Amino acid sequence: MSSTLGHDCATCPAHVQLAQMGVSMGNYDRLIALAGNPNTGKSSVFNALTGLRQHVGNWAGKTVTRAEGGFVSEGVRYKLVDLPGTYSLLSASEDEEVARDFLLFGRPDCTVVVVDATALERNLNLVLQVLEITDKVVVCVNLMDEARRKGIEVDVRSLARDLGVPAVGTVARTKEGLGELIRMVADVISGEVSTRPLRSDPPPDVRSAVDELVPMIERLAPGLANARWIAMRLLDGDHQVRQALLSGELGAIEAAQAAPAESHSQLISLGGSQ
Repeated sequence: MSSTLGHDCATCPAHVQLAQMGVSMGNYDRLIALAGNPNTGKSSVFNALTGLRQHVGNWAGKTVTRAEGGFVSEGVRYKLVDLPGTYSLLSASEDEEVARDFLLFGRPDCTVVVVDATALERNLNLVLQVLEITDKVVVCVNLMDEARRKGIEVDVRSLARDLGVPAVGTVARTKEGLGELIRMVADVISGEVSTRPLRSDPPPDVRSAVDELVPMIERLAPGLANARWIAMRLLDGDHQVRQALLSGELGAIEAAQAAPAESHSQLISLGGSQ
């Protein structure tokens, strides 16, 4: 998605998959996913960035609420999708399934993970899981005013260095830091800021097993995004992912991308067709 109008092509794979998920890019150039634990001020960040340019509905085939909105910066039109608040991408709740599927297959240009500056340790579990899926991440350390009030000092620069992706301190309520957040998102998307996400280094036998599984997964579902992540989930005994792969549902996701967007009306997720 290196062109200026990255999502305008109505038949490109990302556009088709987004349409299947119920997200229309319309005239927007870049797609931003907004993830985070509940009670991190994620919705406040979303509201501050999008203002009144918002739409609320349900994910295709789901009862989970979807909020999306837009903003323009430096002549670039951004669509922001507020994913359900979740503590983990590894559980089987409907909210977590929606967030996981979008990050795996929605192909956002950048994912902003909102964390609570007063509870970083608790929030980092989700950050690390997102870093396993995508390189294009910016961590939004929100509620910095609350941290200051409680005497908590947050070294955002050190956090960014340790995680290998940019981190920006914000107070969404007053819009403190949001300008820097937008600039950092733009720089990550353009490649002006390179990222080296912190990821677990599995033991040699696990790496060998992943290397063996990936080609098998790619044969079952050609072109599937994040095949290595799927392999790790299989090794962890994720029954839901295993069934989706063997039943052809994961392959159907990628196959659907080659067809016109108008032909899709429902979401195929790791949990099955809805």
